[in-house]
Amino acid sequence: MTDVRKGQHAGKMSRAAFSAHFQRRFCDPRFESHRAAIMQLETIAWSNYCEGRKAPRTHKAGQGFADPDYDLSDEWRSTCEAIAKAKISHADPQSPSRVLLVCAADRNDGTCPGEMSKSWRLAREAEKILLAATIDVDFLDLSELASEFGRKIFPCKACVSTAMPLCHWPCSCYPNHSLGQADDWMAEIYERLTQAHGLLIVTPVYWGQVPGSLKLMMDRLVCADGGNPDPSSTQGKDAEKAKAIELRGWSYPKHLAGRVYGVAVHGDTADVEAVLAALTGWLDWTGFISAGPQSQLARYIGYFEPYATSHQALDQDEAIVAEVHNVARAVAQAVFDRRAGRLELPDRDVQPPRLK
Repeated sequence: MTDVRKGQHAGKMSRAAFSAHFQRRFCDPRFESHRAAIMQLETIAWSNYCEGRKAPRTHKAGQGFADPDYDLSDEWRSTCEAIAKAKISHADPQSPSRVLLVCAADRNDGTCPGEMSKSWRLAREAEKILLAATIDVDFLDLSELASEFGRKIFPCKACVSTAMPLCHWPCSCYPNHSLGQADDWMAEIYERLTQAHGLLIVTPVYWGQVPGSLKLMMDRLVCADGGNPDPSSTQGKDAEKAKAIELRGWSYPKHLAGRVYGVAVHGDTADVEAVLAALTGWLDWTGFISAGPQSQLARYIGYFEPYATSHQALDQDEAIVAEVHNVARAVAQAVFDRRAGRLELPDRDVQPPRLK
């Protein structure tokens, strides 16, 4: 059965509601002298919205795709080709060892908090150790979502819950130009993570969970865990076709499996262990390999002390800095061992009875 349940979506917004959303982008009085030009742009945007011009630039998919005549998004193809090149670099034994180092805090001193994050300080400490171990470091500061113009990660639409083959690798939900959902940072992050041999995440606890920016990235990486590399096989987002493919049998390919990881979680009152468990569980499930017990850290900084003195508390906590150094050392060693063939999962040949 491939019945597709409908009825939640309220339909397209009214012309007036669309206009209100569009015009809010230009509320600064400096735009007033250009209002006529802005209205012209709004008219074009409204037409594109009504026509559903998600991917206005396409070419036929061509050889290697299930449907060579499918109109494949140029932007998706570009991301796919960048990932393919990154995969070659990752597999090249002569390429430098590379770690994607993620600073997951949403705060930095270039925006409202007016102060750097402790995660950034700890991530830079990890970077020192990785560089000293001759690891190339790709530093990903997710706080740029809050401080850089136009920087964004769009939310996962959970295509996988309709059927796994509807979730494409890399994600094809974005850009969606008809909805103004363009310039998605994940296209670049997919490439950077594919090229990496290791992943090291430094994150605070926000209300018992990871920060919103990290959760956005995590959700959008679901396509790496079973995603369909051929959008033409589902004619884009045809739910019924995707369900039929899954029911015929789907292999749930793990596109980023085999990379090693380390995680450092810090908080001030609660839930560091819960967040660590959530992150390691996610990474284990996706096929990443733990760099060992010392690569997994959960600590408090200034436990139940004022937020105003939290950086001073970190200044005085030499042990947590040393522990973060050890996380980085463990990841570096695991990267070297993995690339030399000395690090394999003991259960690598065991086939799970449930692939999902």
